[in-house]
Amino acid sequence: MENKLKYGMIGGGTGSFIGPVHRMAAELDGMAQLVCGAFSSDPGRSSASGKELGLDPARIYPDFRTMITSERELPEESRMDFVVIVTPNHLHYEPARIALENGFHVVCDKPLTRTLQEAVALGETVKKSGLLFALTHTYTGYPMVKKARELVRSGALGRIHKVMVTYLQGWLSSYPEGSGQKQALWRTDPRYTGKTSTMGDIGTHAENLISYVSGLKIQEISAQLNTLIKERKMDDDGSVMLRYEDGVAGAILVSQVATGEENNVTLRIYGEKGGLEWNQMEPNSLIVRWEEGPMEVYRTGVSVRSITGGYDPGNRLPSGHPEGFIEAFANIYKQFEQALLDRKAGKSPPPHGYDFPTVEDGIQGMKFLEKVVESSRSEKKWITFT
Repeated sequence: MENKLKYGMIGGGTGSFIGPVHRMAAELDGMAQLVCGAFSSDPGRSSASGKELGLDPARIYPDFRTMITSERELPEESRMDFVVIVTPNHLHYEPARIALENGFHVVCDKPLTRTLQEAVALGETVKKSGLLFALTHTYTGYPMVKKARELVRSGALGRIHKVMVTYLQGWLSSYPEGSGQKQALWRTDPRYTGKTSTMGDIGTHAENLISYVSGLKIQEISAQLNTLIKERKMDDDGSVMLRYEDGVAGAILVSQVATGEENNVTLRIYGEKGGLEWNQMEPNSLIVRWEEGPMEVYRTGVSVRSITGGYDPGNRLPSGHPEGFIEAFANIYKQFEQALLDRKAGKSPPPHGYDFPTVEDGIQGMKFLEKVVESSRSEKKWITFT
């Protein structure tokens, strides 16, 4: 433990999907270890979850406020270094704010908050605290996504014409919330998820993926949200047309009622010299089609080594050994943890900085959702994004 960061978790108890994912990712590189947690709003369930994880019973807390204030009182060498927040959307803001105000760095699952107002306020808190804040937009951690960013931003594709992401799932094609399925219940209830369901759950990933790879800024937006299962309270499908700076056209198509689809995330970017395509279900390959010359396929562990700018390309295994979701997730934690370790050691950041999504990316995502909802309800075809 002497050379490891110590972290606490809020949410992510027994039955959670994303909690175990965060724990695996946070600890994959041996740089951090879970030491405490408030794993549920139910104190009994939190206690049971902590015991299953082998934690000291004295550091299994009944609620996040008790956890943060109790950890703050511990000696510096014993207390947690950062907090991981893996609760439903409506419980992101308050734990993050209180953690920052008590001197703890934060990693938060996306989307950042339930509302844009909360997101902006949290951004001010992060700025005032001077602490590190990471948002787990998983897909930016894939090596081939980093390779795509290099190709786009280096100008290899020429002037960009069009950017698009399709994100298709089928798990809400029936009505699982009607039978009490927990993951569906909170995601489709506006009290917990915010103004939009599917667009908030997976559309924010799509917007962030385009932003990360291209660096383009949205100028205008035209959106349509659909509720295709009639019993459902919120959107389960949606499409967004985008106008970016320099006349670049964009499109985002998302659905959680695309029957038979699993987690089909596809990024496509087209420029005057060529286009690229990356699919999360075949993540080790990046297809590049050139206007002149044969199609190329870049592969993780081989082609990714040409990434410039000094960033860790993110591949962990020799070529031909599959890497996937957990490794990509862990790449975000690795960058965050290295930044925190460097800070604790008094080291200056590397010239290229660190490569993980920040609170600013979260604010952008919440603004995107706000504008999607506004556009979908508006009689205007297009609304401005600024």
